[in-house]
Amino acid sequence: MAMTSFAPAISRSREILAEKSSQVALKLVPDISAGKQADRKFFALIVSAIGIVGLLSLLVINTMLAQDAFKLSHLKYEVKTLSDQREAIARQIDKQSSPEALAKAAIALGMKPSDAPTFLNLNSPINPQGSKSNG
Repeated sequence: MAMTSFAPAISRSREILAEKSSQVALKLVPDISAGKQADRKFFALIVSAIGIVGLLSLLVINTMLAQDAFKLSHLKYEVKTLSDQREAIARQIDKQSSPEALAKAAIALGMKPSDAPTFLNLNSPINPQGSKSNG
């Protein structure tokens, strides 16, 4: 019997506890005001602007790299062409400076091959009259 007499008090205390706990739970959630919404919109705009600027800068950088790649390939082509021309000129020089080509050019100028070659010795002194001195 003792429990039944306390039953209304227990049920009332449960109601009070539930009411207090719901008030506490409602107090934990912050009140959303217009200022907070404006701050969130401003933050979203800032983040979006930073993202757009970042993407545009990446686009510009990639475009510049692509232009540099085209320049590089063009310069490599020019280097290959110039090295081919240089090799062709070197072959022409070697062909024209070969002994056979020099002999033909000398004959065309009227030169004749020497039957008795003369060698100069630069180490021996020569008299002004043209004879060798004994020394």
